[in-house]
Amino acid sequence: MVSTDHGGPNHSKVNLELAYPELLTSREAVPEVIQFYGMEFDTPGADHSSLIIPHTYDESERLYDIESQFNKREPFPRDRNWDTEPRMLEALDFMKTMESKPVVIANHPSRSAQGLGEYGLYDPAEFRNWNDKAPDIAVGMAGAPGHQAATISPDSSFRERPRGGYGRFPTMGGFDQMTARLGGFWDSMLGEGRRWWITANSDAHVHWKDGGADFWPGEYSKTYVYAEKSHEDILNGIREGRVFVTLGDLISELYVSVEGGHHTAEIGGSIHVSPGQDVQVTIRFKEPESENAWGQKPSVSRVDLIIGEVSGPVTDRDTDTNPSTQVLQRFYQEDWKEENAYKVIRFTLAELDNNSYIRIRGTNGDELEPEVDSAGENPWADLWFYSNPVFIEID
Repeated sequence: MVSTDHGGPNHSKVNLELAYPELLTSREAVPEVIQFYGMEFDTPGADHSSLIIPHTYDESERLYDIESQFNKREPFPRDRNWDTEPRMLEALDFMKTMESKPVVIANHPSRSAQGLGEYGLYDPAEFRNWNDKAPDIAVGMAGAPGHQAATISPDSSFRERPRGGYGRFPTMGGFDQMTARLGGFWDSMLGEGRRWWITANSDAHVHWKDGGADFWPGEYSKTYVYAEKSHEDILNGIREGRVFVTLGDLISELYVSVEGGHHTAEIGGSIHVSPGQDVQVTIRFKEPESENAWGQKPSVSRVDLIIGEVSGPVTDRDTDTNPSTQVLQRFYQEDWKEENAYKVIRFTLAELDNNSYIRIRGTNGDELEPEVDSAGENPWADLWFYSNPVFIEID
């Protein structure tokens, strides 16, 4: 769990003197929960970002140093010179000087978008600039935004509000268009070979039962990280893309392995194979045994194996498409086998000749592609999960 309060005028001092001591108290009270220090960074020239600080003896000073110098809402009165894209690149340069580097994840990247591919506070070139500047710090974006309970009233009825607070262009199956659009922005980044990962968060402010728009952390969106239970390995797992995300507890485990030439890679990893060699893909997933927070036990109706080519840097840094991306195979319940508590799918990528990546997506519904979410819909009825990619490099 990550503490991610917003900033504001002189908020760096509030974090240092008030919030951080509370975090220390919380760690002592609930030692079984790994708790990180961080903030929802008011990103220069952009929207919000999750800023996660490594767990070190001086973690409070490290956040103070970043927030006090670069959080765009820190100065009072407001100084517009703090709110520019070059200033964010300066912030990343500063973070790179730290012995233990933080992680920056862009939140609700298309919440300010005016339409499909009509971006707002975030745009493709901006993310490429971040990732070029600090590839081990600016590692990705929230694939599924928070505020997913915006459509639910305190009496459990549904109200005409958009999921995620996406009032201009909606989410798609609860996911941001930058992730959900097949062959879209995310695939364009992966097609460059960028290690640009997706996560999910709650963005919890006020719970829906109290009239707010939010679920508790982990109540609806979950980011699963393959890691030992330690601050260091969890943060490294996020940094290295060892992550899958799911909504509504559609699944509780997902393993994707790619095998070729006596080598194997898993989510977030890469494998080297010879030209024309067959590659074996194995997908294993588990559905939770218990009900989700809505009292349901959803089941996976379909799993999609998505593949795209990795062709190197784009000429136009505003590129947000990868035309090579396709759903290579759709698997339905009759296509997978039951092995112990897991559903297992095996598939052969025959005679692969191009540098590629694969990623996995699944749903409890029947939409072949995630459609735009209507205001007032039940978020528990439209559930998806996504894996981060595995890269296949042809030698």
